[in-house]
Amino acid sequence: MRFLTACLFVMWTGTTLFAEAPEHDLRLTLPKMAYAIPGREVGVFYENVVLTEHPEHYRFVVECDIGQPYENRWIVAPTPEQVGDHPWTLKIFHGEKAVAENSMLVRVANPEFAIRRERRVLLVGDSLTHASIYPNDLYRRLSDSHQPLWKFLGTHHPANANPGVYHEGYGGWTWQRFLNHFDRMAAPDQKFPRSPFVYLENDEAKLDLPRYINESCDGKAPDFIVFFLGINDCFGANPTDPRLMDEQIDTVLANAEKLIAAFREVAPHAEIGICLTPPANKRDSGFEANYKGRYLRTGWHRIQHRLVERQLKQFSDRQAEHISIVPLELYLDTEKGYPVDNAVHPNANGYQQLAATLEAWIMCRVAAEK
Repeated sequence: MRFLTACLFVMWTGTTLFAEAPEHDLRLTLPKMAYAIPGREVGVFYENVVLTEHPEHYRFVVECDIGQPYENRWIVAPTPEQVGDHPWTLKIFHGEKAVAENSMLVRVANPEFAIRRERRVLLVGDSLTHASIYPNDLYRRLSDSHQPLWKFLGTHHPANANPGVYHEGYGGWTWQRFLNHFDRMAAPDQKFPRSPFVYLENDEAKLDLPRYINESCDGKAPDFIVFFLGINDCFGANPTDPRLMDEQIDTVLANAEKLIAAFREVAPHAEIGICLTPPANKRDSGFEANYKGRYLRTGWHRIQHRLVERQLKQFSDRQAEHISIVPLELYLDTEKGYPVDNAVHPNANGYQQLAATLEAWIMCRVAAEK
């Protein structure tokens, strides 16, 4: 990712990653809920929810009354008749021995009869958002004629962004950078010398979301705020030391809570989505192309899986605060959804899968509006 190497604190080269987890301790990790809408495909790739370098050694069995299971994934494109909540269980076997099991709900909602009014979306993220591929696809999906009206908010409209697609996505950015970045010494032509949410007031750089809403969002708060951050925050964590890894994630989550709380003050009724950090390219070639052996796919796999565990613990069961999990890690093909030469940036197919998950989450929340 842009600026990534400048933010890394621990080199992975020459280290011995801490030993494989005890036999069959797969740390099967699921959100409490996944989302779907009629006629749109979403799913779960099994290896994305376990911590193992050898998913091929296991047999995955899904129990659900909708969808179609395959060897490496479960896929569903619900019908209108399947609207409702569907229990979904994943059982994992090694030979004939059951070694892991976990469950969630798959919520299928139909937004067709939602009140047709303008809804405003703010996407906040790093280089995966800056690329504008999933924002473009999300905008296209939401703009279908049978959906409510949508406006994407933000000050950033990169060259790849389609008309109407704005966001706050910048390569290499973190929760902390959005909270306080302000470069007083920036050259006149420097891109992004400050966070879009930070302003100079009385010669002091301050987070000022009321001013951002007033000046950059026509004075109207977003209806949906999506935070897709975490890769740059944690890429430099030490995969060989779980304690230090958790300490770094502690800091990341504290920064996340600060930014979320600030947005809650200016947008008290907005639905806030916390995107689970998706897995990387399953090929070593992507990491070798980007990092030339300095950072390993296996190391990031351990960090990413732990980050997802911590994100789930931090942000689950907060619907009363209008905060919920967007399970981006479920429906992303880590082989066909990535180019061979990039570690953490998907190809067009992968970005479309991310957009499908985001669309399903947004439209399920729309369908739940009273």
